Amino acid sequence: MTRRILTRFLDIAASIVLSVLFAPLLLLTAILIKLDSRGPVFFRQLRAGRTGKLFLIWKFRTMVPDAVNRGAGLLVSQNDPRITSVGSWLRKSRIDELPQLFNVFLGEMSIVGPRPLLPDYLHAYSTQERRRMSVKPGMTGWQQVHGGSRNTWDERIALDLWYVDHRSVWVDLKVLFLTLPVVFKFEGVYGKDGWQRSGLPARAQQTIERQLEQ
Repeated sequence: MTRRILTRFLDIAASIVLSVLFAPLLLLTAILIKLDSRGPVFFRQLRAGRTGKLFLIWKFRTMVPDAVNRGAGLLVSQNDPRITSVGSWLRKSRIDELPQLFNVFLGEMSIVGPRPLLPDYLHAYSTQERRRMSVKPGMTGWQQVHGGSRNTWDERIALDLWYVDHRSVWVDLKVLFLTLPVVFKFEGVYGKDGWQRSGLPARAQQTIERQLEQ
């Protein structure tokens, strides 16, 4: 209980401090998005948090407004024509994730934890895979700083479950320290084949990929 209270305190403090620190960048990003393409500044999507509780995740919009209904749907390649000019840079730098500081402040997410899942695909997760939902999802995490989208699905699950079993304030601080070089090097956003499949179970990925081939 003490660790949970301490983590929540640190999340609130970090979300406030970082929001103030990044305020000029957030404002500039919003302006660039509006100048670059039509549509809203923010993208909101339903995600499953701790124990499967649903919430709306906030991101800066990086794609055309109706992107979900076009092209590859949830699968995204680094050369996806649905990604806007500004959006490409936001994805690579992970600046598109900064609005999730609002989710952290509300207690729906933590600064560190496994990435939140897409509720439409929860049925495809095994009991073991669902264990990653026993903690709050995070903006960054153990898996993200150890390969991210370059990892196979099994590697991602193994890394997320390692975090679930070993999480502590010290592990969280290590993740934050390791996040900096990952962000500055633009690493782990896309897989080795140039695709991003974060949050999609292997079985769901295979189904979508077969549909794309038809």
